[in-house]
Amino acid sequence: MKLQIKGLPRLAIALPALCALLIVLIWIMVGAKAGRERRLADAGATLHAQALSRSYAEQLQRTVSEINQITLTLKYYWENSSERPSLEDQASHGLYPPSSRLYVVVFDRKGRNLSSTMPDPSPQGVADREYFKAHQGRAETGLFVSQPYVSRSFGRTVVAFSRALRDRNGDFDGVILVAVEPAVLLSFFAQSSMSGKDLIALHRTDGALVAARTGDAAQAGNALFATAPRLEGASGMQSASAGAFADGAARILAWQRLADYPLVATAGLATGNIYTAAQEAEQTDRRYAAILTMVLIIAGIAGAMASLRAAAHAQREARIKDTYRLATDGAREGFFMVRSQADGQGQIVDFQVEDCNERGAAFVGFARAALIGKSFSELYRGAALAKVMRIFRHAMEAGFHEDEFKVSAVGRDRPLWLQRKLVRSEDALAMTVRDISDARAHAEQLSRMANEDALTTLHNRHWLIQTMPQMLARAQAGGGMLALLFFDLDDFKNINNTLGHAAGDQLLRMTALRLRAALRPGDHGVRLGGDEFTVILEQISSAEQVESITARVVDALATPFVLADGSRHAVHASIGISMYPADGGDAETLIKHADIAMYAVKASGKGHFRFYHADLSASLVHRLALEQALREAIAGDQFVVHYQPRVDTFTGALRSMEALVRWQHPQRGLVPPLEFIPVAESMGLILTLGEQVADKVCAQLGAWQRQGLPPVPASINVSAQQFNQGDVAAMLADCMARHGIDAGLLEVELTESCMLATDRPVAEQLAAIKALGVRLLVDDFGTGYSSLSQLQQLDLDVLKVDRAFTSQLSAGAQGVAFFRAIVSMAHVLDMSVVAEGVETEEELRLLRELACDEVQGYYISRPLPPEAMEALMRGVASQA
Repeated sequence: MKLQIKGLPRLAIALPALCALLIVLIWIMVGAKAGRERRLADAGATLHAQALSRSYAEQLQRTVSEINQITLTLKYYWENSSERPSLEDQASHGLYPPSSRLYVVVFDRKGRNLSSTMPDPSPQGVADREYFKAHQGRAETGLFVSQPYVSRSFGRTVVAFSRALRDRNGDFDGVILVAVEPAVLLSFFAQSSMSGKDLIALHRTDGALVAARTGDAAQAGNALFATAPRLEGASGMQSASAGAFADGAARILAWQRLADYPLVATAGLATGNIYTAAQEAEQTDRRYAAILTMVLIIAGIAGAMASLRAAAHAQREARIKDTYRLATDGAREGFFMVRSQADGQGQIVDFQVEDCNERGAAFVGFARAALIGKSFSELYRGAALAKVMRIFRHAMEAGFHEDEFKVSAVGRDRPLWLQRKLVRSEDALAMTVRDISDARAHAEQLSRMANEDALTTLHNRHWLIQTMPQMLARAQAGGGMLALLFFDLDDFKNINNTLGHAAGDQLLRMTALRLRAALRPGDHGVRLGGDEFTVILEQISSAEQVESITARVVDALATPFVLADGSRHAVHASIGISMYPADGGDAETLIKHADIAMYAVKASGKGHFRFYHADLSASLVHRLALEQALREAIAGDQFVVHYQPRVDTFTGALRSMEALVRWQHPQRGLVPPLEFIPVAESMGLILTLGEQVADKVCAQLGAWQRQGLPPVPASINVSAQQFNQGDVAAMLADCMARHGIDAGLLEVELTESCMLATDRPVAEQLAAIKALGVRLLVDDFGTGYSSLSQLQQLDLDVLKVDRAFTSQLSAGAQGVAFFRAIVSMAHVLDMSVVAEGVETEEELRLLRELACDEVQGYYISRPLPPEAMEALMRGVASQA
């Protein structure tokens, strides 16, 4: 007892000193955390501002490019057309929507208005405007961007995008102006996450401000910037003080120069917004630190006083109280003090509840008074007793134990999840129990959101990536197989594009329901995105079993879907299958191989399934590469047209020429049509390609016509797919009108498959083409199944006999007889005959004897590029 009393003054001093030290550490940590939060806020704001400036620059690049295209188009037609376009007429036809905040004006060399889309243009000239002077003095030869000014026509602030007009001598002839309201250039603000004092601004590279706005208002002049910012380099970032802005708000500025125009896009984030979260967190930390400080002060004082009063307390009771205080720190936690009970050999045989609070007793369904003094052997029986004894014995051995467990709770709609912590104190355990049901439910909800597709409630791509390695590991450990099915819905895009996304979403939900019904209970359906789905089949014993399940899926999706509006739509599934371990050992490889197999299904007819095979990869890679190159070729206008002459059989006079498309591949050179035309048809690109070819041919005929060359008709080939899916007559009429050529210079070659079409639209299109004055030719006659009645009904002009018949002329009398019959039939129908594929003088001699009208082939001439064809036409003209 003397030793305890002797030590009390030291404890009374040490405890307050320890509390003071803890208080100092707490405030140091608060300050350090506040500084760290501010640095993180600065870094995040910098990255955000840079990202916003890049996004704003990309949007402006697109907007200014569209404006620039308007000036270039008008400049071209104004300078090169004898009949100058009327902007008023174009505006009246809706080419310039009145709500677009964009106005187009053409001024003459003295600044007077020649044509305008403005509803009430000002009669006053613009020779005094900045943009007019820039072009008039040849200081600006490209697109010029003005500072904002007030329009004299309608009194609103606009920004001018202008381009000079030149006469034929290259002298200044006026200005094309596209006036844009600053709001058009500042629309990015509403689309971004910016608000309040955040700003966006557009400067010229010479520093002049074009447009600016904050979350409060748009600024069209220098009212926002107190001093002009220095925006050096292609991009950058700087911190601008409050004095740099008229509104006194400091900001972080980031800028990005536009790639093709003398403009700089700027985004600014107000520092007041940047540090809000950090300041709130700092205030919260300071409040907690203040509370802890008060607690520690009180604890230090109380501890010192208690230590003075507790001289006679035993060490064991002191440790129990310390442990008890540790267990009761959490206000919403239940706590228990449990003491072990040992037998004669020192082995723990039971535990007894010495103390608890009411919340802790409620967790196990007792009142506190009833629970205190109970032993575990009274509270639990059988397996439950064995489990709880094992846990508490482990806590006694290790000194600490923590776990989570679920218990049934009366009157609740879900189980009660509890977190348990056990801390040893000599021969007792202090236990805290906390209700974590809400946290567990929230975690489960987040997991479900992360792993479940919101539209179909199937698993999503994230789930597949996270779970697939575990499923593969199970299959490997058990020496079994696993199948991965990859499919999308054929023609789904047509429904989505024609009926809208709501109908598409409804169809996807119905697809998920049918997929679930077709699968086994343990199988997994996954929506990867769009109309792409994956199915994982575990516990597979054979490929036949996979076939059976896949066939059920195909059949389930083959039944037409009835949407909410009552419409029926048939979409089929093209399914590719890969097997583990035969086709790959990881998720990425299995998905890729199943995708390859799916593309093979689509290439062979759609609506069924196929297993992956190694041979599919090479052919699919080649096909996909060709498809991608073909898309780029059409987008990049890589196609050229060659012309093969058609001449009079007897005189050799040039009668016509066939336009033959060639692909000018950047690496391979000229690619013949047999390599890419079938692919273009299967991809649905033949319509676009056909329009490009028709436009090139009409443009070339127009150019030759303007050069004074003798008019020679050209024929273009039109496939059955073009007739079925497009308006060929309207397309031809548009091309001829655009390039100013007569219909007599254009001919259309159609295959016999076009003639076999029984639907009225195709026949009506042929009649419409004839009505234009364009002649119709039957190409490769004799290779199809056309009939005499069809030739009579369709009123065709020319019969082109396939080279297969031409090559048989010198083979014997039968070949001659066949050809004679064709010529006789055509002449009876008042059709002229062209022999294709003439390659020898002997064939030409026989064709003359058979009274064939025209010949075409390598013996006459190979297909020629436009320059060579032009030289041939000039030679013919000089001989005439």
